[in-house]
Amino acid sequence: MSWKSPKAFAAILLASTLLVGGCGNSGNDKNNAAGNTGNSGNTQNEQKAEDTSPVTFTFFGADASPNWNNMKDDVGKVITEKTGVTLDAEYDVGSGGGQSKIALMAASGDVPDIIFAKNEIGKLIDAGLVLDLTDLIEEHAPNIKKVIGENMNRLKYSNEDPAIYQITTNVGVDQQNFDAGGGFEIQQRVLKELGYPKVRTVQDFENVLKQYMEKNPTTDGQPNIPLTLNADDWRIMITVTNPAFIATGAPDDGEYFVDPQTYEAKLHYKRPEEKEYFRWLNHMYNEGLLDKDTFVQKDDQYKAKIASGRVLGLIDQEWGYQDAENALKTAGKDESTYAHFPVTLSEDYEDHSFQTAGLDGYGIAITTECKDPVRAIKFIDWLASDEGQVLRMWGVEGKHYTVDENGTRVVPADIQDRKVNDSTNFTKESGIGQYRVLAPFYGDGVKDSTGNYYTTNFPDQIVAGYTEAEKETLKAYNATTWKDLFPAEDAFPAKEWGALYNMPVPTDGDYQVIFQKTQDIIRKRIPEAVLAKTTDFDKVYDAFLVELDKAGAEKMEAEYTELVKKRVSLFTGKEVK
Repeated sequence: MSWKSPKAFAAILLASTLLVGGCGNSGNDKNNAAGNTGNSGNTQNEQKAEDTSPVTFTFFGADASPNWNNMKDDVGKVITEKTGVTLDAEYDVGSGGGQSKIALMAASGDVPDIIFAKNEIGKLIDAGLVLDLTDLIEEHAPNIKKVIGENMNRLKYSNEDPAIYQITTNVGVDQQNFDAGGGFEIQQRVLKELGYPKVRTVQDFENVLKQYMEKNPTTDGQPNIPLTLNADDWRIMITVTNPAFIATGAPDDGEYFVDPQTYEAKLHYKRPEEKEYFRWLNHMYNEGLLDKDTFVQKDDQYKAKIASGRVLGLIDQEWGYQDAENALKTAGKDESTYAHFPVTLSEDYEDHSFQTAGLDGYGIAITTECKDPVRAIKFIDWLASDEGQVLRMWGVEGKHYTVDENGTRVVPADIQDRKVNDSTNFTKESGIGQYRVLAPFYGDGVKDSTGNYYTTNFPDQIVAGYTEAEKETLKAYNATTWKDLFPAEDAFPAKEWGALYNMPVPTDGDYQVIFQKTQDIIRKRIPEAVLAKTTDFDKVYDAFLVELDKAGAEKMEAEYTELVKKRVSLFTGKEVK
């Protein structure tokens, strides 16, 4: 089965037919087609690099962005001032990850100039709607080349199609993790009342919730909820199914588990140890410790419960409940915020949350609709410059940070307080973080030429962002940050296959059909297994595994295994059989 995109024909056609002029409302009248840059000369390139004439690019982001302020925020105004660019942006609404919208784009050919499509990018590539950025980066993007550095091979789409369709922007280059935002979460007040008990296994986690609940059945007159999960649409993966592999010592490779020796891939639910994790969830439900509404509540209901302060425990990523936690902070309920622990099924397993995949992830792309791809890549390149990165991550000098006599960037106390306790309004006004996915950047822990960190996520600044309740909890566990409680990156080898959620998979033929069938089965049967009577759990789970294979899972897994092997070969250069 061939699933290589028809990009070659599309690129030739584009280079031959693009009209002179800019994307959107650009007034630029120079030759800017992707294939018409070779004879422009250094003088023209220098002028273009400094071109700040007004231009509007249309943009679509596959993630929701409720704080988007149409570039009227502080950072957005500076970006427009420095580049002349305004974005006419649309973001996905809700929790769809852009799937429906991008499917329509692929079918209609109606795409924006610039897009952050996440793992839906393959649909647009196969439709011939995305530009190969290889030459544009080489000729017009010195900052992108500098930031990506030796990772350029990791931007290539596949062995068969080595074009660069997107530039990784959802993870930082040379990223060091200084904090943990996932794991199993318990309220600070719960831990404090119980004397900061050991929390290492699911049994420890369960005991803490159960003991506190027995002593404190209500909060503000409302029943406490020991544990709730968010199973609304794709979020079921984040809080229900992904924790099954994390709690059983496997890294995050999406819906698959990859054998690190043979590269054989299989749906991770088939691992016997994961069955035992779901058995524990079933036990939690039958003990009355798991919220009975877990599989019917919507995302907003989930967050509302957390914001009420009566949810004692979570299994989630902080970004999934951050709005609710911020509401708790705003209400002065710091003690109801959450601590993070690397909980596993037993102490025989280690949490692999920080096993590195290297530079690999979702990214920014320029489409065939963009009539001025040179101006577009230069815009992205400016955002990738040191000036652009500091602006995107720190904000505006003199307003969001100062530089002391030693040349160190410092976030004033009042700004830090707003970041922690009024983050929604602050983000909307400042724009800090709103432009992160528009260009590549150096990750946490990397310093610029002035000796300052590119991002504000470094130990001192992270600690400054903690509430007093968090600091008290961390001190009790002899830690400075939540990351200190987790196994570090160097405890595990880097994954040779990178981040598999970003690996291109066939968009035609049997693969997608089978994958969707298995997803439908998973999202139906996992809740059934968790909600089953204790005596019925084995029967329900075993029937679930049989149903997966009847739907064609083994054929899909074999095809995926071959893709993983090819990816290892692409990334490492070694021959893999």
